[in-house]
Amino acid sequence: MSIQIQVPVLGESVTEATVAKWFRQPGEAVNADDPLCALETDKVTLEVPAPVNGSLGEILVQEGATVEVGAILASFIAGAGAGTAKPVAVKPVAAMAASSAAPAVAMQAATPRALAVGESPMAPSVRRIATEFQIDPATVAATGKGGRVTKGDMLAAAASPAPMAVKAPAGQDAREERVRMSRLRKTIAKRLKDAQNTAAMLTTFNEVDMSAVMAMRDEFKDLFFTKHGVRLGFMGFFVKACIQALREIPAVNAEIDGEDLVYKNYYNIGVAVGTPSGLVVPVVRDADMLSFAGLEKTINALGVKARDGKLGINDLQGGTFTISNGGVYGSLMSTPILNPPQSGILGMHKIQDRPIAIKGQVVVRPMMYLALSYDHRIIDGREAVTFLVRVKECIEDPQRLLLDL
Repeated sequence: MSIQIQVPVLGESVTEATVAKWFRQPGEAVNADDPLCALETDKVTLEVPAPVNGSLGEILVQEGATVEVGAILASFIAGAGAGTAKPVAVKPVAAMAASSAAPAVAMQAATPRALAVGESPMAPSVRRIATEFQIDPATVAATGKGGRVTKGDMLAAAASPAPMAVKAPAGQDAREERVRMSRLRKTIAKRLKDAQNTAAMLTTFNEVDMSAVMAMRDEFKDLFFTKHGVRLGFMGFFVKACIQALREIPAVNAEIDGEDLVYKNYYNIGVAVGTPSGLVVPVVRDADMLSFAGLEKTINALGVKARDGKLGINDLQGGTFTISNGGVYGSLMSTPILNPPQSGILGMHKIQDRPIAIKGQVVVRPMMYLALSYDHRIIDGREAVTFLVRVKECIEDPQRLLLDL
């Protein structure tokens, strides 16, 4: 029985996607729920699974093409070869965008070669390893009957280090590589530029002494992990501190809608996460209702989903304020760009020992620069500075978070 593989519903306000990659070839047997292809939208990348056991029929839409919801991607033959295929290890979809940008030569090397007259076809396991590790079976020493390449031959080739190719002098064309921007990258670029063009964006800075938070974390991290099964990080403290400050300065948790100001009486905190395909901002919903353990578990789960390319549309919508931690990459100071339509974003940075003056004495403390970028159309300078000072006070004296001060 033939089944049509269609573009699924992609989420609210998302009507089209780009076919990023086909994981299967026509005629290849697959099991139910095995990924057939990956679709890239403006927000996320998602996989289209096989509906039942069977085999992929004709591919109707090639990689790189744009399709709308409900469009037919391919035909699928139910029952054909059912149960003969084992689940294939597929690279995380978040990393797929980067791998799809590999040179065309590398992709061609993974494509099964044409059969010579009288030559036996490759086993499915050989074909899968060739695709996954981008190895041309024609270059592998064959030990199978009749000179056939076996699964063991392919695994041995995958495990051995590839010889370093000696490059001959090349022209200018060979020194450059032109790669089409992914839909996600184009959307990120457009949104960031729109934020700069639309908002009256300004950044204010401060620095925070991390001594108290680091001491508390060192004292309780083992007990915290034993009880809650998750590491006690710094992000939970900053989320709590930001919520305290947002309650006092509601303009930072608001947005402009036409000629209206919309003040949010809830706190959905976006936490920026870098992935191979670009920056995404999953949202911790109703963060004010979560404990430290709940925050850390939620942030950790969203981070894993982001890096594995498993975020859904709902994970990225509805944020009221964003926190971005450039310190994990070593950034000492930066000016973060607003995440529209939000009016504020906090930038965390690298913790660095620096000499500071305390009560007339010079001491060395672990310090972090903080940056608040804000929309000056809705947030005044006094409000922005007060917000950042409140965050600083909560981090330098974490007891404020417990006493709601």
